Amino acid sequence: MHFKARAGAKLADVKLQTALKKLQGNFVKGRADRITELDNFPEIRDAAAEIRDRALANLDVYLDAFEKNAAARGTVVHWAETHEDVNRIVREIAALHGVRKVVKSKSMVTEECGLNVALEAAGLEVVETDLGEYILQLAQEPPSHIVAPVVHKTRDEVSDLFADKHKAPRLTDIPALCREAREKLRPHFLSADMGVSGANFIIAETGSTLIVTNEGNGRMVTTLPKVHVAITGIEKVVPTLEDVATLIRLLPRHGTGQSITNYVSVTTGPRREGDSDGPEHFHVILVDAGRTKLIGGDFQEMLRCIRCGACMNHCPVYQSVGGHAYGWVYPGPMGSVLTPTYVGLENARDLPNAATLCGQCHVACPVKIPLPELLRKLREQQFERRLKPWPEVLALRAWGWLAARPALYAAVMRFKARLLRAMADERGMIRSLPFGSGWTDRRDFPAPQGRTFREMYKEARSKA
Repeated sequence: MHFKARAGAKLADVKLQTALKKLQGNFVKGRADRITELDNFPEIRDAAAEIRDRALANLDVYLDAFEKNAAARGTVVHWAETHEDVNRIVREIAALHGVRKVVKSKSMVTEECGLNVALEAAGLEVVETDLGEYILQLAQEPPSHIVAPVVHKTRDEVSDLFADKHKAPRLTDIPALCREAREKLRPHFLSADMGVSGANFIIAETGSTLIVTNEGNGRMVTTLPKVHVAITGIEKVVPTLEDVATLIRLLPRHGTGQSITNYVSVTTGPRREGDSDGPEHFHVILVDAGRTKLIGGDFQEMLRCIRCGACMNHCPVYQSVGGHAYGWVYPGPMGSVLTPTYVGLENARDLPNAATLCGQCHVACPVKIPLPELLRKLREQQFERRLKPWPEVLALRAWGWLAARPALYAAVMRFKARLLRAMADERGMIRSLPFGSGWTDRRDFPAPQGRTFREMYKEARSKA
């Protein structure tokens, strides 16, 4: 996962930079406006964090309760330890019911698993029905955001893609593009044998799964096909419906800047006698895939995450490079923690450093995950495991040696301040910085005044 190389390319991508501006207006401002509707927002946020902690502290109890209550209502519950287990189970369900076509609602866990590729390799037709995911399927690209997967594309790019793939006249009006997609997708809803969804939450007391969407595709996927398979991480369990109601007050406000999403769908078992719709068979797959190893450790708080995307919306790094730079399913600050813990720190060395530690992600998180602190812990582990680049380690050791000698440190800093000032142009900016080209390759470096803080402080005190 070559974040540094990818990030450099993304910074130079003019179309991407234009597309990423949507984050500020649609999500950042939207969240700020919506949380003002809640008179007791801090208390609700505290309650949400407590709910998630309570579920994680008793994870085995609530998962057992979910399985028991789901089975009592006709749901078949499967347990998957790995991504490969998920793909195998879905293939087995498809074979059992003679499935030939699968329609999918947006699911980040299935992105983790590479489910689409696994099903297509087994001869099944797979159709993404979330508008963003459908666009990406046509473009053969992965999502770049966990809530708005196609945020990296401009309207013109989507217009060109539809004209090419649909062999139709090029449209530029957003409602017209949505109608074009709807007309292409509706026949798939009506002819699919299996629907696959994720789950924002699973509810222990009722054995239900819950999804929140802004498009009707979620309802179509979970009710029209004869088989419905919901795939979700084990950490998504919530004790009660009342607990879910608290979390739902925060999820859309932080995710999309809405008071509530267009659809909140609760599925409890397959169709029963007298029901007007619903699947004949309902399967739920509970996925571990690295989650249990976080329980009881330094990173358990990361499992509170309700996948709202607020941390990446507010992150200055994500706002600059987008999601594809992070190299896997989960981008932004949450991905910079989750990816190394799931796939191994040695396989994602850049990600713990793909953040400024400004704290915006922690402030924006609806369940108070201390993301900057978790990123610092990963950086400590990198150093302890000798996974840092040797020039960085050498530089830190040299700085540590110097900092332990105050008089020498002060002298070196005085020299450095004057040297940097001498390198400045008439604007007071340094255009090229030795050993700092990562900064000056793309922007100028503001030069210091030529004196250290201690010198200026001493002078100010003497004048006072």
